[in-house]
Amino acid sequence: MITASLKNYRISPRKVRLVADMIRGKTVAQAKIILIGATKAAKHPLADLLDSAIANASHNFKITADSLFVKEIRVDQGFVLKRSMPMARGSAFPIKKRTSHVTLTLAVAEVKAPKVKAKKNNK
Repeated sequence: MITASLKNYRISPRKVRLVADMIRGKTVAQAKIILIGATKAAKHPLADLLDSAIANASHNFKITADSLFVKEIRVDQGFVLKRSMPMARGSAFPIKKRTSHVTLTLAVAEVKAPKVKAKKNNK
């Protein structure tokens, strides 16, 4: 299994998961096309993360990108930056600036042989 990870990315996990769900289970070529066409801001770091995982596969395991697919992509919550917005009468409103940890796992796609049906002899 080939992995790559992105830590402390400064977009909330909820927003990153929208893009991650689009490429889960797809081949590498399909995932790249989806990320090019996506309109979310999280597409850029996920595309870089996918390229990093492909580079890990070719460098460490000598596997070409043609035979890979996205087996797992997991988006977890990182640390939360806590800030506050001044409000009326001296009070403050809390602001949570969330971060994401993304882990991408690639695997080699197994080619399934087509099933051959046996012919019945009806006598």
